[in-house]
Amino acid sequence: MASSVKKNFAYQMIYEVLVLILPFITSPYIARVIGAEGVGIFAYSYSIAYYFVLFSMLGLKNHGNRAIARCREDKELMDKTFSALLFLHILVSVVCFAVYIGYVLVIRKERVYAAIQAFFVLSALFDISWFYFGIEKFKATVTRNVIIRLINVACVFIFVRKEGDLWKYCLIMALGNLISQLVLWLPLRKYVRIVKPDMALVKAHLKPLLILFIPAIAVSLYKYMDKIMIGAMANKEQLGFYENAEKVINIPLTIIGSFGTVMLPKMSNLASKADKSTAKYYMGVSMKYVMWLALALTCGLCGVGTVFAPIFWGKGFVASGYLIMALSTTIPFLAFANIIRTQFLIPNQMDKEYIASVICGAVVNLIINALLIPDMGAKGATIGTVAAEVMVCLVQCYAVRKQLPLLSYLKSFMFFVLAGGLMLGAVFSIGKLMGTSMITLLVQIAAGVGIYGIISVVYLHATKDQVFEKMFRQVMKKLHLAK
Repeated sequence: MASSVKKNFAYQMIYEVLVLILPFITSPYIARVIGAEGVGIFAYSYSIAYYFVLFSMLGLKNHGNRAIARCREDKELMDKTFSALLFLHILVSVVCFAVYIGYVLVIRKERVYAAIQAFFVLSALFDISWFYFGIEKFKATVTRNVIIRLINVACVFIFVRKEGDLWKYCLIMALGNLISQLVLWLPLRKYVRIVKPDMALVKAHLKPLLILFIPAIAVSLYKYMDKIMIGAMANKEQLGFYENAEKVINIPLTIIGSFGTVMLPKMSNLASKADKSTAKYYMGVSMKYVMWLALALTCGLCGVGTVFAPIFWGKGFVASGYLIMALSTTIPFLAFANIIRTQFLIPNQMDKEYIASVICGAVVNLIINALLIPDMGAKGATIGTVAAEVMVCLVQCYAVRKQLPLLSYLKSFMFFVLAGGLMLGAVFSIGKLMGTSMITLLVQIAAGVGIYGIISVVYLHATKDQVFEKMFRQVMKKLHLAK
């Protein structure tokens, strides 16, 4: 794989994981300070605010990335494209922010937390990360945000000291989002010039933005609406269990999603040049190695879930461990679908097929949630999420069955399913034998990495995998062990 792709993937993965990992690092402290109900209240207010952010962004994350990638070699056209998209974005964001302020004034319960989340809603107005992704300047977004996120974490430990400090936690997280978006404007003039928006171009971008907004809102129905439904139909404590379990699952999903974000502009650019052979190569390599990673993360999390949760968040969060085990099964399906979406459907402007898949997933999720959450709480939402991700993957596979060699892709990573199963069995057995303790968790992690890693290396070397062999030679050369 090209070195630029490797570097961009590394930068994007660092950025995306930081967004999740730092709140995750603080979660044991927050869980013990504000409790499951406090975690649930934060998740509920954040999920509602997220919907306003979602409307502010329309389909800009994908369409903006794709549009900039397609014209980045024409400076004048890129300036016009960026300015047109920015004009639309500001217009929609201002309206969404005004509506959110109206929502805050109307509600009575937990209004203070909703008011604080206004800073999060406002952050969407300044989000231009899509532009940097389109020109493949991933490093620019990472360096600045690392510092901001670290300050964010420090503030949590300094200022959130008791249960009544929940509002401080909400404020720190919301302001962190706002500042992280503002800093992206500092180097902008180096890459693009804001010009008077061309109304014809604005109108031309409106339709694809709205089209790609449909899947964004549909995906949110089983990413955020489930939290709102748990909070409304069950209770905030159940939502607290679900919120923490999802934080764990979101880390591997973010790593996988980072690869898709990096490959989208690359594949969009190849599609615009009709370079099918290079695109086919990237798809094949992506499927094998992303699914290798996805299966490792799935089986590893499933194996350690029941030990990890009470150690990390305390005995009051035992329920989160079982939710982690169930939610981890979504990772392979989401990874497979992510590759199809970001490397084939969106680059080739097959937006209708993408929309159909996520709408099917959203419908399945809402139906299952409505039926199961009132009696099962977080468990019901988990079943709905798993069913939704499986549905999205199946529909996308059906849509591309004639264009892509899906059976060949499946064969490329089937061995890793076996390796993951062996790892899962060993890791879970260690947990049962040794009981719940930090030592158990460390032994589980070491055993899992060792088993899956050794089996994978032996297999890839035995089958003379070209990508692995190239990487292996590079490592050996750096270690002065190869000629």
